[in-house]
Amino acid sequence: MKLNDIIPLNGRTKGPVNVTRMGFGGAPLGNLYRKVSDEDAQGALLAAYDIGIRYFDTAPQYGLGRSEERVGQAMQTFGAENIVLSTKVGRLLLDCEPDEVTPESFVDVPQKRIVFDYTYHGVMRSYEASKARLKADRADILLVHDVCAFSQGTQEASDARVRELFDGGGYRALVELRDAGDVLAIGAGVNEWQVCEKLLGLGDFDCFLLAGRYTLLEQEALETFLPLCERRDVGIILGGPYNSGILATGAIEGARYNYVPAPPEILERVRKIESVCQAHETPLIAAALQFVFGHPCVKTVIPGAVSRAELLANARLLEVDIPAGLWTDLKREGLIRADAPVPEDK
Repeated sequence: MKLNDIIPLNGRTKGPVNVTRMGFGGAPLGNLYRKVSDEDAQGALLAAYDIGIRYFDTAPQYGLGRSEERVGQAMQTFGAENIVLSTKVGRLLLDCEPDEVTPESFVDVPQKRIVFDYTYHGVMRSYEASKARLKADRADILLVHDVCAFSQGTQEASDARVRELFDGGGYRALVELRDAGDVLAIGAGVNEWQVCEKLLGLGDFDCFLLAGRYTLLEQEALETFLPLCERRDVGIILGGPYNSGILATGAIEGARYNYVPAPPEILERVRKIESVCQAHETPLIAAALQFVFGHPCVKTVIPGAVSRAELLANARLLEVDIPAGLWTDLKREGLIRADAPVPEDK
């Protein structure tokens, strides 16, 4: 398995949308939890391109535009025409007073506040603003961002955002952009597979960026959602392969799961997974990264990086030789689902 293997996102899009096996997740470049220097950010982005990564993802939310600006700066060096780029719609960034800034876990952000808007004009306005920050004529993939209950706070709020997307014209805007060739693929970037399944029942989507919901810790998406994606030829961009940290750090004090300190039951489950990995002399983080590629719908995985060193460390994880017995033992001990496809089965 090589990180620069070229994988078609699906067979449905009008133009070719080919992603590399490993992509670049841009959330950390927005100063997620801690400040990242411009030098380190550019070092990570340029190192990614140098080693063959050709898919880059970002969003207005990430640092209130800072991630998009940093990706845009790097593209001036390696050329937008040489990569596949995705960004997101749903959050407008508006000028505001200092006490109105909405950083959403990002630090050292521009003086902006977030307004959710999934209407026709909201989608179009968001896309134009993103292109300006990226200094790009277009994005290849445009994703509706965070219509899930996890991000909106309640299931009722999520349902309202989905209604706004369809009744307010946001979905129509996405289809118009795709039909006109202004983007090549449309989808959603969310933290829950359930809303993706709902969206597939309402519209024609090419792909989903699913963050943290198909991992060594979670495979409920195998019940109905991933089989539906197989039938509909919908590609999965897998974000958050480490469940926001714990599958990278292990069950250490303060380990993060779903962006907050991991609860005791998750810490204990990770300890058990770690024990199996240790028995097979395999780093937990490598097993977590490679596991997701067992499913045929998972086309690319996009771990984040905030420096050249971190980027190269991620890349080396795909070179780790993982024995088949590790997956067998995880299944035998009930630590992953018995029906979970694993890399050698693909």
